[in-house]
Amino acid sequence: MPKSKVRKKPVYTPPANDKRVTTPVKVKGPTHPVYIAVMLGLMLAGLAWLVVNYLAVDSIPFMQQLGSFNFLIGFSLIVIGLLMTMKWR
Repeated sequence: MPKSKVRKKPVYTPPANDKRVTTPVKVKGPTHPVYIAVMLGLMLAGLAWLVVNYLAVDSIPFMQQLGSFNFLIGFSLIVIGLLMTMKWR
């Protein structure tokens, strides 16, 4: 079998020292405890809304009038709480 040709690579020369001006990155601190409380509160409120909807919808007049919108309200509260977790540090 014939031997492949050996290619010579050029010698590596490092780039010249460019002194670039860089701005330091600001590191954000932890999330405020009120934000976490609101986030968890919304998720728990949505869960509570759905549980009350299933258990006592007949005895609460305004929930009975909402009908299927109870699911929209409950799941919306949960989703808003979950979306808030994206900014949680």
